[in-house]
Amino acid sequence: MKAINRRQAFALGGGFVMLTLMPMAADAEVTGDAAKWIEKFTGGKQPVKGKISLDLPEIAENGNTVPLSLTVESPMTADSYVKEVMILADGNPNAGVATLMFTPLSGKAEASIRIRLATTQNVVAVAKMSDGSLFTEQKTVKVTIGGCGG
Repeated sequence: MKAINRRQAFALGGGFVMLTLMPMAADAEVTGDAAKWIEKFTGGKQPVKGKISLDLPEIAENGNTVPLSLTVESPMTADSYVKEVMILADGNPNAGVATLMFTPLSGKAEASIRIRLATTQNVVAVAKMSDGSLFTEQKTVKVTIGGCGG
């Protein structure tokens, strides 16, 4: 194994920093606009409504911790399964909330998480299936105390 000198170590460190900043710069273009997040996630295809069940409270007394449960109808077999589900909050400064990954080994396409909502807004889930089809669901949550600086 060849030892590296200090100059090479700085070059490697600088390259690593550039690689880690590149995705952040690309995401910075779409942070506040949920439609751009969806377009990036779907590759420009239009998702259809259905197959996703979103369970959110109609009124959240505290936007800092809003419970969210979702289920996507799928047999979760090797031929037909949910690959990813992206969750967005269109009123947050950063619309992207979470992207959940599934495999046939997941057994069920369901998850429960807590999210932060800045204000009253729509929460959108977009599911990408193994066959390339896309589904969406949306619910409005009224927040009485803001979670993102409100």
